[in-house]
Amino acid sequence: MTLSISFRERIALYALLTSITSISIDALLPGLRQIGADVGVTPPLSTQHVISLFIFGMAFGELFLGPLSDAIGRKKALVLGLSVYAVGTVIAMLAGSLEMVILGRFLQGAGVAGPKIATRAMIRDQFEGDAMARVMSFMFTLFILVPMLAPALGQGIIAVAGWRGVFLLYLVVAGLLGLWLVLRQPETLPVDKRIAFRPKLLLTNGRRILSNRRVVMLIAATGFVFGAQLLYLGTAADLFLDVYGIAETFPFYFAALAAGIGLASFLNGKLVQRFGMDTMARPAFLGLASTGLLMLLASTLWDGRPPLAVLMLLGFAAFFAIGVLFGNLNAMAMRSLGEVAGLGASLIASGSSLVATLFAVAMGVFYDGTAFNLSAGFFLAGAISLILSELSARGSAAPVVAVR
Repeated sequence: MTLSISFRERIALYALLTSITSISIDALLPGLRQIGADVGVTPPLSTQHVISLFIFGMAFGELFLGPLSDAIGRKKALVLGLSVYAVGTVIAMLAGSLEMVILGRFLQGAGVAGPKIATRAMIRDQFEGDAMARVMSFMFTLFILVPMLAPALGQGIIAVAGWRGVFLLYLVVAGLLGLWLVLRQPETLPVDKRIAFRPKLLLTNGRRILSNRRVVMLIAATGFVFGAQLLYLGTAADLFLDVYGIAETFPFYFAALAAGIGLASFLNGKLVQRFGMDTMARPAFLGLASTGLLMLLASTLWDGRPPLAVLMLLGFAAFFAIGVLFGNLNAMAMRSLGEVAGLGASLIASGSSLVATLFAVAMGVFYDGTAFNLSAGFFLAGAISLILSELSARGSAAPVVAVR
């Protein structure tokens, strides 16, 4: 039977599948302190690792599920990922120690790579160039509603059912989206376009992708931009509490800053086909770096505790820049990967997740209860990613040819 699904329904499904990553992080932020109090914290592990090791697990899952989607099709790989995610969710929900919570989170991260990678590959199967960037921007516009609402939703669930109730929410969401996918989404990768899942073949095609200077530089640039966001996610609850005494109303401030990404993604979707993704990305890199620099200056003037209005204004500007970059960087890296979209999406996502995790963990060590840490993270991420993007433009734009 041939399935018929409209463009709008496809974008909505892809956005919600991708948003599993975001809700898996953001809805749990208000419960990190409660998790630590309930199951205990045993150094060197801390509740920050509930976030960072989720991303670490995602990096491993992306390496496997991307090439698998090239071999067995996007839908089957996505369903497999959702299944692994569900297993990790149950382990974390029933955990009696922080170690078991983190194990469940690692498996959740590995499994969520399925929706993350397969949806990108589905988009690459159907769209190219600036049209692909436009689709990704509209997808991120819908996607960003999740981080805007997730902390408040998580806080409400925690108040009623405790932090374990959030994991029950994850299980329900994964099940419903998996059912929607199976019933409505057709396979986008024809059988004659599939690439066998053989280690030697994967290594050969992987080397071809990673020998493309343009792709490698953009992977690293994407990682630093994602790392800036991950640094914020890992320290935001503590920053608002330590500097401004904000706890109960934290989800509302979180949503206000997340709105910057949503607005930017929407505008990028409207403008990218007119100006091109490279033209849209360059001022966004500069914006992220300059915003971080201004935040550093403000932090210096107010001894690490700038007025809340200043932090919110500069934070919104930083996330606006990140929103423009999210809509373009993946498309910029993916445009050279037509025949190896699954493996390419896997390497891009895994590599950028690894860079992001290392950057966020390294910067997170220096958190001292002030805004200096986040300010420096925004500035460094913007400056380094701008340099990497400029270097990538000197690489070959020729598409990678797959070995079959």
